[in-house]
Amino acid sequence: MKISKVSSALRKLLPVKYCGAVIVAAGNASRMGGIDKVMAQLGGEPMIVRTVRTFQESNVIREIVIVTRPDLIDKIKELCADFTKVKAVVAGGADRAGSVNNGLKALSKKVRLAAVHDGARPLITQEVIDRAVRTAHIYAAAAPGVPVKDTVKIVGGGVVEATPDRSTLQAIQTPQVFDYDLLKGALKKAKDDKAAITDDCSAVERMGMAVRIVEGDERNIKVTTPMDLRIAELLLEEMQ
Repeated sequence: MKISKVSSALRKLLPVKYCGAVIVAAGNASRMGGIDKVMAQLGGEPMIVRTVRTFQESNVIREIVIVTRPDLIDKIKELCADFTKVKAVVAGGADRAGSVNNGLKALSKKVRLAAVHDGARPLITQEVIDRAVRTAHIYAAAAPGVPVKDTVKIVGGGVVEATPDRSTLQAIQTPQVFDYDLLKGALKKAKDDKAAITDDCSAVERMGMAVRIVEGDERNIKVTTPMDLRIAELLLEEMQ
């Protein structure tokens, strides 16, 4: 066995800090054409169930909190009743940052790492979760990413202002994993500053903290439109 493979095997045997997952599924699915994406059927079961199951079966995730709309709390509790790691299902906040913060508060005091994942990314794999958590265990902040394929333009007033070097661009996925106290502090600072953040990494980056990027998975798509749901069905068939 090559040294790199030995190192990888040994790393996976090392214990990681106690990690709790916050699965955010509190959106109103405004782009789904009337389909409630949290409950949308994927492979014969609600999408949220498939998402949560992967975290339930992960060796590096110790507990789970699901954040959702108030009208779905009881239903999701019922659907996830057999998932022993699910400790709470709580209502979301006014925005994503507020929803994540509500989830963080519902985690137990044992938690040292927090993995924040989009409930609408049902094709997340054990491998991606493992890479992100183990990297955050060492560096305090990690997220999966995949290289951008398309040429990206910075546009202002309908005119191209710049073309970033595509080789430096990555599309960032979830779970994004952080030291618990770091993420709590970063979200509070963003709220106090009334700063608009697009993801949890953005809040941590504002604190001057480097976020390590690990290998993501192109199948780990976020379902935001009916077309995304159809693509997810096709990808799921290939994965099974």
